[in-house]
Amino acid sequence: MAQAQATRGEQQFKAQQEQQPEAIQYGHVFAVTGDLAVEVIAPRDAEAMRTAEDSVPGVPVPQASGGGFSAAVAMETAAAYNQAVGAVRPGQASDAATKQGITVTQTAVPGGRIVTEFVAGQVVGQYSVADQAMMGQQQRQVEEEEDAGKVTIGEAMEAAALSAGERPVEEADAAAIRAAETRAQGADKVLPGGLADQAWAAASANAWAERDEDKITIGDVLSDATTKLADDKPAEHEDAARVVQAETYSDAGARTKAGGVGAALTTAARLNQEDDDDAPSPRRPG
Repeated sequence: MAQAQATRGEQQFKAQQEQQPEAIQYGHVFAVTGDLAVEVIAPRDAEAMRTAEDSVPGVPVPQASGGGFSAAVAMETAAAYNQAVGAVRPGQASDAATKQGITVTQTAVPGGRIVTEFVAGQVVGQYSVADQAMMGQQQRQVEEEEDAGKVTIGEAMEAAALSAGERPVEEADAAAIRAAETRAQGADKVLPGGLADQAWAAASANAWAERDEDKITIGDVLSDATTKLADDKPAEHEDAARVVQAETYSDAGARTKAGGVGAALTTAARLNQEDDDDAPSPRRPG
């Protein structure tokens, strides 16, 4: 009778064991072998991996970005499940992690580094992290290639030198040239002796000149505008608007000069916008 009761007890215990959810082991998540493969992923393991990752810049890397995943994310999820089903206790660590450790290393490679994550000496994650400086350089290269075919502010001023080159420089022209120079250089300042200074000096001299042949022309100041600028950039609508505003504000009739700097910048900005509109749209990932 006692033997029959013991047999029934063993059967009940076995049935309960079969009904209990299976704990997540390292071998279920990572390509590991040996004793580590059958170790249950514990909360302290996940905490140790998270600490190791936090010590390395650029971790974790989302799996969707390509090149791998953060082991800590997978371990935290697995440990939370194992704790919920009663397979591990809060704060528990696996024998493999306790005795052999959890580490994250990084190896420098051209353009970035390789991050490798270990549990008990076995690799559980590996991916590349691009160098931020290299990424910035690549982004600048892309932007430069996109801007290569656009009309710059300096080129627009040289166009004004061709269209209105024989006209003497006036105060409104000097104001427009100053606005264009500051927009090209991206700062509210001009280079000493640069285009703006030359234009203001020309306008002042022209106001005192008695003969037209003695006056300094638009072409004299702007014929080599691109080489005289400390920096240059593609003309945009905001650049043209600022130049036109400066030009009309300084003109007695509040008008832009025919073929002047304001008109040239406006045309350049329009052409650049048309170039952007005609460019193919980036393809979205399928």
